[in-house]
Amino acid sequence: MAAVETPKNPPTGLAEFWFYFSRNKGAVIGLVVFVVILFLAVFAGVVAPHDPAIQDRAVLLLPPAFSEGGQASYLLGTDAVGRDILSRLIYGARFSLFIGVIVVTLSVISGVLVGLIAGYFRGRVDTVIMRVMDIILAFPSLLLALVLVAVLGPGLVNAMIAISLVNLPHFVRLTRAAVMTERAKDYVIASKVAGAGTLRLMFLTILPNCLAPLIVQATLAFSAAILDAAALGFLGMGAQPPTPEWGTMLAEAREFIQRAWWVVTFPGLAILITVLAINLMGDGLRDALDPKLKRS
Repeated sequence: MAAVETPKNPPTGLAEFWFYFSRNKGAVIGLVVFVVILFLAVFAGVVAPHDPAIQDRAVLLLPPAFSEGGQASYLLGTDAVGRDILSRLIYGARFSLFIGVIVVTLSVISGVLVGLIAGYFRGRVDTVIMRVMDIILAFPSLLLALVLVAVLGPGLVNAMIAISLVNLPHFVRLTRAAVMTERAKDYVIASKVAGAGTLRLMFLTILPNCLAPLIVQATLAFSAAILDAAALGFLGMGAQPPTPEWGTMLAEAREFIQRAWWVVTFPGLAILITVLAINLMGDGLRDALDPKLKRS
């Protein structure tokens, strides 16, 4: 008798996610780079070779170690007051990632809540909410953030609040569209007929099926928050000196662009690499979570 083949177990959700995510090589590279940056941010106190606030007047504008006149103890050189640039970049990663996490958390919680209300109840409530979101979207994001920070006052906390408000409409519109699509489906109607209440329908029945696009949007908003925070810091409206934040470091180095290229180049590269890595991860998440892309 022929041996009966036992059916293979279907892949778990995590295994399936990693299969589609890993097909995007750029996303895997972005994930590796992001993990390295996250490690440096978490263990900045151990990894950084110097205190980011300590000034050494003997090594003002010291070039990187691989340039003529550099020292091995200051791998990426020093700034105009003798602070180690590498140490400030490592501590700056902590501030940038912290800003991204707080901004995305505030934007997601408030945007999803408002979008759920607008998409589920529709009618006049939906109209009022969406017109307010349209007004916010009518302003350039950085200009609106600048106005809000000018009203609230310069500082890191106020900058995070302003950036969260700027990102809010994207989550509201995305959640509303997903809820409007899901609320007409059979499983929602069946839950309503079975006696499920409004809150249960909104948060336990509909919302879990709207998470895939929200996760991708949150990833993109994370990188946008880092960029906006750096822009506000560069304009003097975000983190204030001597905070080792990348945008603030660029602002402090503006007058030394021509004679000390490293004080501007390395903070700019840190912003570029971090934002690029997060955007590549966002592309991978889209590939792994979008059913249409899976079928293709």
